Amino acid sequence: MSLLARPTRRYDYIANGAAIYDESFATIRREARFDHLPADAERVAVRMVHGTGQTDLTDDLVIHPRLVRAARAALDNGAPIITDAHMVASGVTRARLPRDNEVLCALHDRRTPDLAMLMGTTRSAAALSLLTDRLEGSVVAIGNAPTALFHLLEMLLDGAPRPAAIVGVPVGFIGAAESKQALEEVDLDIPYLTVRGRRGGSAMAASALNALAQERE
Repeated sequence: MSLLARPTRRYDYIANGAAIYDESFATIRREARFDHLPADAERVAVRMVHGTGQTDLTDDLVIHPRLVRAARAALDNGAPIITDAHMVASGVTRARLPRDNEVLCALHDRRTPDLAMLMGTTRSAAALSLLTDRLEGSVVAIGNAPTALFHLLEMLLDGAPRPAAIVGVPVGFIGAAESKQALEEVDLDIPYLTVRGRRGGSAMAASALNALAQERE
């Protein structure tokens, strides 16, 4: 068999990429609930469900009324995206970014391990402190570490520069639900997106960013 020949078709499935995309989004809209979300956030929610395969995700999704406008305006003005994990950064579709925006993650910065030890926290959390001077007006996306979301909130409460928007969807069994609850309850008046409970992750954060970067579905 030639490497370039299609194998014998043995299964009944849709193989056209565009058709898969269209039918996926149609299925999501049939099965998921969006009535509790801001009207301009539906496409963000749809893309997050698409990235996770979980139509019940929207039941736990919390989106601030100004989140979409604030994040999209910031990106349109060239603001960077700051994230806690390289997996989130890798998941951002660069072609969707309106101004070839920088996507920054300091997790692999050589200073991060020592700073984490000094601060008594995780590397994901300490790495955010190395990007303090880029926070102002940025879009911050936490998609992995609950410690990073807690750390970000503590930085902001201590007077760090304020981002334009926060996507806070860390994942896990220790601290994830609590850190997202803290994001909901903190008095910072910064538009945010979060998913209540343990669910979250890099794919979820990247999906949200890709939807926020460009209105086109």
